[in-house]
Amino acid sequence: MAMRDIRVIPDPVLRTACEEITTIDDRVRGLVADLVETVDKEGRAGLAANQIGVNLRAFSWNIEDEIGYVLNPRLVELSEDTQDGGEGCLSVPGLWYPTTRAWYAKVVGIDLDGNEVVVDGTGLMARCLQHETDHLDGKLYLDRLERSVRKQAMRELRERL
Repeated sequence: MAMRDIRVIPDPVLRTACEEITTIDDRVRGLVADLVETVDKEGRAGLAANQIGVNLRAFSWNIEDEIGYVLNPRLVELSEDTQDGGEGCLSVPGLWYPTTRAWYAKVVGIDLDGNEVVVDGTGLMARCLQHETDHLDGKLYLDRLERSVRKQAMRELRERL
């Protein structure tokens, strides 16, 4: 297990869709251990594998003192009800922008034993599930911002780089 460095924009790994995990081996077990350890820090709600430079479909979460992980997650359900709120990202440090997400989300994936795992939640958990699944698809929360807000965010981002 190791606390891993977070990749930040414009690292191309953040814009690359991650590959399905087809074999659960020591590499994947190590990845999960690193994801869990790295997300276990105050202020961290979730962490996708590509944020630590690994192009595999896995993420961890740390919501309301519950830490977990899921492999090969697929978003299978989103509520029509939405939530608005500030959203940030470890890979886009220092920027927080209002982002609309579904109020409820459900992902289905597997655990390290290959058993099906269903993770769902409302509010912050739903936001986390959507945010981390986006990462695994090569998307950042900035991509979901309203056009005018995204323009402002990109300007601020360019000034920081």
